[in-house]
This record gives sequence, structure tokens and C-alpha cells, in this order.
Amino acid sequence: MRLYRVNSNTHHQPLRNWIPYRLTGTDEQLLFRWLHVGDHRFTEPFFDETVAHCKQYPYNSTRWQSVSTLSGLLDAAQTCLSVPPSAFIFHVSRCGSTLLSQLLAISERHIMLSEMPLIDEVLRLPDTTPSLGVSEEERKAALKAIIHLLGAKRSGEENRLFVKLDSWNLFFYKTLRQLYPDVPFVLLYRSPDAVIRSHQKRRGMQAVPGLIEPELFGFNREDVRSMDEYTAAVLERYFQTMLTIVDTDTNLHLLNYQADGSAILHELINTLQIDVSPEEMDQMLERSQYHSKYPNQPFSEIVPQESTEAYLQPVMTLYHQLNAKRTNTISLVHERTR
Repeated sequence: MRLYRVNSNTHHQPLRNWIPYRLTGTDEQLLFRWLHVGDHRFTEPFFDETVAHCKQYPYNSTRWQSVSTLSGLLDAAQTCLSVPPSAFIFHVSRCGSTLLSQLLAISERHIMLSEMPLIDEVLRLPDTTPSLGVSEEERKAALKAIIHLLGAKRSGEENRLFVKLDSWNLFFYKTLRQLYPDVPFVLLYRSPDAVIRSHQKRRGMQAVPGLIEPELFGFNREDVRSMDEYTAAVLERYFQTMLTIVDTDTNLHLLNYQADGSAILHELINTLQIDVSPEEMDQMLERSQYHSKYPNQPFSEIVPQESTEAYLQPVMTLYHQLNAKRTNTISLVHERTR
């Protein structure tokens, strides 16, 4: 692996402008690919877009790959001055999480990781590449090192790190809670019929049978369903998991989708007590008026009546149960603060 030492205004740290970003290697060895990111801030809607942008840099355009073993990854993390996570954001997809991450990324004091592929790859490693024989201890150590390295202080001004996960990473909640017992977890959700309508326009990976191993959702590979029925079944698993988390974890916050992006932003800022300057808030409010994935396109939404399709009824029931728990939690908080 090539190592570069870069001067910082506060300290010396190797690989200050490098991040691990993908798994590579063979069936016999786990390797981590590294990417030179320079001073680029992670402001794109999804981390894949950040990677695509940074691949244009000269260090990333040579025929040589920068890779490390797991031990090299762990050693690199030891030398890195990093911001600890401020919150992990779990979500059911198409529920405002991308816009929320875009708003949080506006402040130059924030590091925003939006669905970083390497985090997902390491979480799913036992299922996708069991032949590597990576132990649970090694997997957890790798996750901790990756998040630490991604939260590196590159400008010296960063003070908060937010990690928005892929929707199916809900099933790895226990792993992340064990690693970060004191970090707030945010569970962001939306009415399932609205989520499915969004996927009908442009389907995410979890809404297409087979793109993600069905065993992760507890499905049989031989099950045959329509696209919408499959998506509803995935959402059932999401809401069931969220309901279980709510009953067992006291350091979490439920956020229900709101068409007004500024409303959910205010709720999150108040809940997590995030310090935002007036100038940053003005920028966030301006950005909230536009589409999460297309920043130049003003956002507008027509909200139809709730769907009554039979296949949706089980997951709609779960949604209403989760919403009732959120309402009860808010009521209890108001009682305590009177």
C-alpha cells in the first residue's frame, strides 16, 4: 500500500486525505481499496457519487491500486484524528433521509456519510463472502476502523459525524449498537403506500427481488411475488425491526416523514441538540425547498389518499403501530418537561 504523509495545521497524520472505500481481494484474502479524496467534502446525495467525483484525481487514475490488509486498515485508524459519530440514521427508504443528509452536509463542521458502500459491504460480509472466514471480532474491528477513518478531521473544523445507512442495514442494528452504545440512533420512516409509490417510479435495490440476498429479509429464494408485493414484504420486515428496536433501546429517536423538509430538519436539530449558525440554517432552509437527489429541481408532491390494496394491509398496520409509539413517546417527553 502506498502511504503519504501530509502536513495538517494541527498535527501530522498519514493518509489524511485518503479513505478506504471498497472491499477487494480474492477468496483467500480480505483487502481494502483506498481512495484519495483531497480536500473534497462529502456533500453528494450518495457516497457512490462522492467516489465517482474523487476518482478523477491523479492519484486515483494510475494503473496502481492503493490497498491494505485488515491489519493495515486497523493501523491506519490508530494514527487518525477523528470525529466520533453524532448519530446513525436508519430508514425505510424514500422517506426523506437523503434530503436530511443533504441538509446536514451543508455545514462545513459536519461530516456526512450517506450510504457509504464499504460500511454495507463489511456489515454483509458473512453472507456475501463466507469463504473469507472473517470472524465477528474482525468484522466489528473493521467497521469501527472504517467509520473512524471516514470521520477524519481534514480541515480541523469538523465537530460532528452523521452516518446514514442503507435501508437494509436495519438488520445489523445490534452490531452497530454494540460498537456504539452511547450514540443516538435515528429511525426515519414513512407510510408504506407512499414508499411503494416512490419505488414504482424508480426502484431501489431492496425493491427488486434478488439484487440483495433474499435471506437477509428472511425470504425464500423460491418465493414468487409481484414487484409491489415484494416491496411491501420488505417494508414489513423493516417496520417489524423498528418496532422491536423501539421496545428495547432508549437512546433512539423516531422521525416520521414530512413533505416539508425543513420541519423534519428542525425536529432532528432539536432532538439531537445540533448547534447550527443562523447562516447555516438559512442555507439549509433554502436547500430544503428542492428535490433531495436533484438539487436544481424544486420539490413538489401530491399526496393521494391512503391505499387500500389488500397486500398492503399488514405493513400499514405495522406503520400505524410505530406511529402510535412515536406519538406516545412525544407525549411522555412533553409531560416530563412541564
